[in-house]
Amino acid sequence: MSKLADYSTCEISDALIKLGTLHGGYVPDINLISTLPSDTTVCGPAYTVQMVLASDQSAPKLSAHFVDTAPASSVIVINAPPKLKNAVWGGLMTAGAQARSAVGVIISGHCRDIGEHASLNFPVFSRGHSTLGQSPFTRPSAIDVPVVIQAEDDFPSVTVRSGDWMIGDKDGVVCVPRDLESKVVELAAKGREVDAKCMTDIQAGKGVQASFKAHRGKL
Repeated sequence: MSKLADYSTCEISDALIKLGTLHGGYVPDINLISTLPSDTTVCGPAYTVQMVLASDQSAPKLSAHFVDTAPASSVIVINAPPKLKNAVWGGLMTAGAQARSAVGVIISGHCRDIGEHASLNFPVFSRGHSTLGQSPFTRPSAIDVPVVIQAEDDFPSVTVRSGDWMIGDKDGVVCVPRDLESKVVELAAKGREVDAKCMTDIQAGKGVQASFKAHRGKL
């Protein structure tokens, strides 16, 4: 398990911003489904899945179900075509992922069977949920490929590669490139220390501006 698991998504985003990452690793508009406890978290290396429209006959087809090839301890990251209303993940997939010891799923798209994910205590993060299943709307086309997750507005897209670290909690989802892991851990630790000092001063009545100036070095 990465030391990234010790930090919140907010602390990790702050660290990535300091490292010059424009989007701070934030994977936009994807949140923990509401039926799971608010303290649910996930941290693990990404196993990516690209979905396409079912009508797309030119895109490759998988020889096996993508859940059946998910590595142990991985976080399954699914990128579905935008603005579709069907789900690309359901309760049976959660059962299969758990059987393979995957630790969670992050979906740029919708899920369904939200009660089943809660009963199995499996972390599911998605853009929303639906009553519609995958067929006849979408199908998986590729695994272990870079997936580009787009926001619903002009926020920068995030490219997730298999093996990148995915962290999710009640604030949202972040992606940490593999080569930045140690630097992010170092900066997140420093950021937590600084924020703790700010909190102590603010609660003592020193004021936000004065506390920030003293510990963050800026007004």
